Amino acid sequence: MSRSRFDTSSSWRRILWEQVFQARQLRQFDLYHAMAFVAPLYLKAPMVVTVYDLSFLLFPGRLSAARRWYLHNFTALTCRRALRVLAISRSTGKDLARLLGVNPDNIDVTPLGYDRSVFRPLPATTIERFAARQGLPARFWLFVGTLEPRKNLAMLLRAYARLPRSQRLPLILVGGKGWMTDDVFAIIEREGLKDSVRHVGFVPAADLPLWYNSAEAFLYPSLYEGFGLPVLEAMACGTPVVTADVSSLPEVAGDAGLCLPPEDTEPWTAALVNIKGDLGWREEARERGLDRARHFSWERTAALTLDSYRKALAAHGLPLDKQESDAIPQAQPKDQTLSRSMSVEQELFMYTMEFMRQSRYHSRVNATFLGSFRRLRAERR
Repeated sequence: MSRSRFDTSSSWRRILWEQVFQARQLRQFDLYHAMAFVAPLYLKAPMVVTVYDLSFLLFPGRLSAARRWYLHNFTALTCRRALRVLAISRSTGKDLARLLGVNPDNIDVTPLGYDRSVFRPLPATTIERFAARQGLPARFWLFVGTLEPRKNLAMLLRAYARLPRSQRLPLILVGGKGWMTDDVFAIIEREGLKDSVRHVGFVPAADLPLWYNSAEAFLYPSLYEGFGLPVLEAMACGTPVVTADVSSLPEVAGDAGLCLPPEDTEPWTAALVNIKGDLGWREEARERGLDRARHFSWERTAALTLDSYRKALAAHGLPLDKQESDAIPQAQPKDQTLSRSMSVEQELFMYTMEFMRQSRYHSRVNATFLGSFRRLRAERR
């Protein structure tokens, strides 16, 4: 592992490191994985790239013109040069083909996973203590996510305001303020929702399972998601899900969640009335959600990522599939007589498994992967 001594605290310094200093510091290796959109322009080694979403093209208002230009052009260049492009959903894969002209044959879908030891149904006593500590009502609806236009909270609040007061459960918004949040709070004020809508702000990641478990239903009307991890986490905690029927969200929710048009308040208002009064639906949605969540895991993500590595290396003349994995001498993992290709496969699999298990948001991908690399390397010494 090699740490940069160059200060990357600002965006432009990060770009300079990414495009110039990183490429100079990299030593000889078989494959480069650009884990967030962009690889060094002059990198000659074979590579794969992960693209999480194309929100910088579809919702450009959140970024400066310079950052949009960089992400658009350098992501497109990276995807054209990459031997394989990893998308975290079929929806993102289609966007890559449609918006950036990426060859669909070069796209591999690697859906995300979740930590099953963390996101799970919790004991009632644990939830009761948490609810008492937070001053939560016995029944409430929950939203989790950064407050920004793409999350479509304005529509949800308008649908919520149409409910008769007797049909409303408290609505709790968990997440920090992003950009253009004034409209959200203006609607709360204008519709007289201050007594029934509560914004708690950013919460620690460790508390998220407690929030999911405490809620009667999870509402996620987002207009666009590369994957929609909160939907998966809510289902894994046994919380019924109502989400939008666009982008990747139906891929995650499947038939376990109630998927509705994200720009029409009427179906959302009707759904809120139904889910409040229909205990049978809530229990059925809980079981379907738990079953659906079992289809996703970091182990599956890692295996699919490794398969992309295999395809890329094979295209570059370094096939990993010439030997059966059971031929590896497990008792001597550092045996220098091992073939180069199988040694690469072992290490890629170990590092990828640890990275996928720990990572949650793509903004932390590089730091998480390098931390995993360091720990695993120390363990093998």
